[in-house]
Amino acid sequence: MDTAALDRVGEQLDTFVGEVFSSLARKDQREKAGLYSRGLMLDGRRKSMQPMAQRLQVDHQQLQQFVTTSPWDVTPVRKTLSRRACGLIDPDAWVIDDTGFIKDGPASPGVARQYSGTLGKVGNCQIAVSVHAATDAASAPLDWRLFLPESWDDRSTADPETVAAITARRRRSAIPDTEHHRPKWQMAIEMIDELTEWGRIPPVVVADAGYGDTTAFRLALTERGIDYVVAVKGATSAHPGDAVPETAAYTGRLRPSTPRYGPHTTCKDLVLAAGRKSLRTVTWRRGSKTDPTNPTASMRSRFAVLRVRPANRDIPRAEDGTLPAVWLLAEWPTGAGEPTDYWLSTLPADTPLPELVRLAKIRWRVEHDYRELKTGLGLDHFEGRSWLGWHHHATRILPFPAFSTGVPGIPVRGGIGQPVGSPACDWLLRGGLRSKPAQSP
Repeated sequence: MDTAALDRVGEQLDTFVGEVFSSLARKDQREKAGLYSRGLMLDGRRKSMQPMAQRLQVDHQQLQQFVTTSPWDVTPVRKTLSRRACGLIDPDAWVIDDTGFIKDGPASPGVARQYSGTLGKVGNCQIAVSVHAATDAASAPLDWRLFLPESWDDRSTADPETVAAITARRRRSAIPDTEHHRPKWQMAIEMIDELTEWGRIPPVVVADAGYGDTTAFRLALTERGIDYVVAVKGATSAHPGDAVPETAAYTGRLRPSTPRYGPHTTCKDLVLAAGRKSLRTVTWRRGSKTDPTNPTASMRSRFAVLRVRPANRDIPRAEDGTLPAVWLLAEWPTGAGEPTDYWLSTLPADTPLPELVRLAKIRWRVEHDYRELKTGLGLDHFEGRSWLGWHHHATRILPFPAFSTGVPGIPVRGGIGQPVGSPACDWLLRGGLRSKPAQSP
């Protein structure tokens, strides 16, 4: 968005910022929030503070102080933003995911050599875990957490020298004493609980195998009464859906046996046993690439769906010893020798296969979010080294969800796969947050 376009929506922006940042006590803080928003929306390759200040023709210290050291609380701001985003999108699912931010040095909070899907390998980076509201046509991040590796946790070691080094490192980044290393799945549950406390109700949770393969994550969702569609590995243990526990005959010695299942198998083996005869072709949405054999760019593949009982000692059994039955969804593309992807789902037993597939595949929206939030709004351009500064910057990105083609009123540049960025912001400020976007075909 150039300066002229920004001027045209200036009044709407002021109203928007005034509502979202009404929790900030001081007028000058609210003014800085508006200034920072303008900096994010203006065209420019870098959305770090000095380049933004040059485009805004202000002293960058104004932006730096607001983001890095000003003690405003992100919680009420995110609460307001999540309400507006969910009201706009009316999500079909909440998607859990994480993304990496490549870093050169060791000083940024949470930076370490760790695996990042952004890199596709281990590299020096920060990792953030996020929750997104999503439909096939629209999506928006609702909450963020910066992941702390064990190397940033002074409770992870008993060695006095290492503890002292970690403590000094944490102090330089102003990491609160209450923040420690915990698994990403646990951070996701914490965000779901926080959003629920704010009155946001997840329709269903979707996540990749980094979360779905963790039994504790799935159990935490079930304990909260939240259905899920989560990816798992083919090696995940399970029994067939019709398997029943059996009680061994009592021999009169020791105590009577409890009902037990026989040896478990794997999700992969269950689908292979069902065979190709169980496959159905499903189209779940339209993509962006057409060819003579697919003029409508339909996204389609072959899927099998089975009722199974995941097998893990931590999964609670009913009184009769039975394990809960769930859906096992598997994708087996034409020409593949075996299934390529697997999902477990607690959606009702009468859920149609196309709906299971659509929700399992809805994670593409989050990859779309990450790409556009980074390229269009500078999510990964923050150069500060404080914990508070990173969360302030991420919170400033939250107002501007990215939308794909097919949503009325958004001049998307170049179609799917190209940055929406400022046009999406423009659409939001012109009233987009007061109407639900149309669903894509």
